[in-house]
Amino acid sequence: MANVPLRRAMLDAKLSNQNLADRCEVDVKTVERWLQDEARVPHLRHQLAAAEALGVDTSVLWPEAIRNTVKTGPDREVLTVYPYRSACPKSIWRNLITSARNEIVFAGYTNYFLWLEHPNLAKVLKRKAEQGCKIRFLIGDPDSEVTRRREEVENVPLTVSTRIRITLSEIEQVRDVPGIEARFGDEHIAMSVFRFDSEMLVTPHLAKLVGHDSPMMHLRRYQDDGLFDRFGYHASELWSNGRDVWAGEERKAAESASSG
Repeated sequence: MANVPLRRAMLDAKLSNQNLADRCEVDVKTVERWLQDEARVPHLRHQLAAAEALGVDTSVLWPEAIRNTVKTGPDREVLTVYPYRSACPKSIWRNLITSARNEIVFAGYTNYFLWLEHPNLAKVLKRKAEQGCKIRFLIGDPDSEVTRRREEVENVPLTVSTRIRITLSEIEQVRDVPGIEARFGDEHIAMSVFRFDSEMLVTPHLAKLVGHDSPMMHLRRYQDDGLFDRFGYHASELWSNGRDVWAGEERKAAESASSG
């Protein structure tokens, strides 16, 4: 049976068989076989390359493979796992951000990579906030002892505090936009949680590795008190104990003015 979802995605993306073959670095006949048989599932790297090229999740392109491995336990909320955060197609992030209607949470310690991979992110978030989407940034304090210790562990030229300050500079563009908030918190140094309504990307940070070298899970909420809700609770608790980023800056400015 033909793979109709794959064909539809190719038409939407205006990619020919040869275009997709080139993007996936395979022979055009391989793409033709994918299209002819929905049960024919490519190797993972080719699945990810196709998803990136077409701007959709792999589960959309090969639904039969998903149906053949239907999960019924708590792990059914795990859509995809990546051995490295950097292996997740940028299109997945882009689709999650643009599709969210009610809530977006960026609870990464630095969130630095977001601005590299999505240059117009500030404008996109401002527009979404104006449409009623609540957006929250939970980032590490660049001057904290937790940050200083992490810098010693990572020992990389682009330090943790520098990456945080880049994020602080970027979110300054949306500082006065209603619906967008930013808080400092140090307790999520070992785990990043990014929420987009009922979907979530979670990265547990490994040992001395920076975020893009750590694994990542793509979750979708299907049950009460499942994996999604557990990680959602984690992010909410840390947010409730966070310190307002901009209130702190205003306080410092006031203290500086009074001392002057």
